[in-house]
Amino acid sequence: MRVAQTLSPTTTSSASRGSAGGASLKSVTRWIAYCRRCVMPETKPDLFIDEDGVCNACRAYESRGLVDWESRRRELLELVERYRSLDGSNYDCIVPVSGGKDSHAQVLRLLELGLNPLCVTASTDMLSAIGRRNIENLKHCGVDYVEVSVNPVVRRGINRLALTQVGDISWPEHVTIFTIPVRVAVQMNVPLIVWGENSQNEYGGPAAAQHERTLTRRWLEEFGGLLGLRVSDLVGQDGITPRHLIQYSYPTDEELARVGVTGLFLGYYLPWDGYENALYAQAHGFETYPKTIEGSLVNYENLDNHQTGIHDYFKFLKYAFGRATDLACMHIRRGRLSREAGIRLVRQHDGRFPWTYLGATLDEILAELDMSVDEFVRACDRFTNKKLFMTDGRGELVKDARGNLTKINYDNVELEDEPTAPRDRVSATG
Repeated sequence: MRVAQTLSPTTTSSASRGSAGGASLKSVTRWIAYCRRCVMPETKPDLFIDEDGVCNACRAYESRGLVDWESRRRELLELVERYRSLDGSNYDCIVPVSGGKDSHAQVLRLLELGLNPLCVTASTDMLSAIGRRNIENLKHCGVDYVEVSVNPVVRRGINRLALTQVGDISWPEHVTIFTIPVRVAVQMNVPLIVWGENSQNEYGGPAAAQHERTLTRRWLEEFGGLLGLRVSDLVGQDGITPRHLIQYSYPTDEELARVGVTGLFLGYYLPWDGYENALYAQAHGFETYPKTIEGSLVNYENLDNHQTGIHDYFKFLKYAFGRATDLACMHIRRGRLSREAGIRLVRQHDGRFPWTYLGATLDEILAELDMSVDEFVRACDRFTNKKLFMTDGRGELVKDARGNLTKINYDNVELEDEPTAPRDRVSATG
């Protein structure tokens, strides 16, 4: 027996109807492997599925049951005391925030520890009305708050360049959410930066190190991740000069060392759960969306930026999974959702063409970039990994009437070995 792809009769029929000129679908001779415990595909970067068919993310969650959380909490208390302003003349820490559920929970927990944080927001690309209301609510939790907005004319140009060059409309936002809080830390002479969750969940952050606690530009640039596009690459494109990129750049190593800037991940010391954070935030005035967010399974996250739907859609095009898959996996691991239900929900919600997001139409979102829907579709097709989706006899992507794609398979299926028709695994890189 081996694991292979399968297409239901319904899916095959639908795909055939969507093929251009009635062309027959190509015979699928490859398949995507999925974790047997959650619903994450092997195409996720840095994901490893072991010999038991379980991914490393599920294994990492298993290990959380062995953590002595009370001991880690004591570590956190000792750590923050090291950086607390002794005379109250400065802030105890910098907290990068967006106004979302995790930001609320993060700030509230620091306040409960008696800290005096300075909250720092790097303004999002296309802030939604609900995102603004949640930012204002976070301020009223009782904190000082700094919001840094970059030149919107330059930002729109960078959004377009990033979308067309690396397939990520949110690239400039993902840069500044890291660079701006670090710049403020240097400017305000506040050494400690408190982030929320460490996606790798391996350690508490540089502040917990026995030696070399101070951050370096190399560490920051690796932590932030720039998807193969460097800030310096923007110079000379679309009229961009170095003076336009100040907020997109980290301080020098000398500036970081002068202040002793360091950081910790709160999720290493306290159990981190997005759903729990949402409930905690709501109890303190955080506002959720009135319905399930497009491409998602929930109504309590990614509420601040109208461009997020495009960002998540391009992840789906590149790797055959989107935000709905991420959320299903999180809830499956925590026992709140069965794997079977997760598969159904992912098929229903993941990777839908982003005609709207948080009430804004695709035309309205693209207008900010001076881009038409036709130009956008061409960019989508260019970044789509065709090995992960159904194509017709001419190798063209099969789309339904709403522009939605069909993955080559949505789960593992046990089939008898067929030596005359071998099937190969696929990866995001092909």
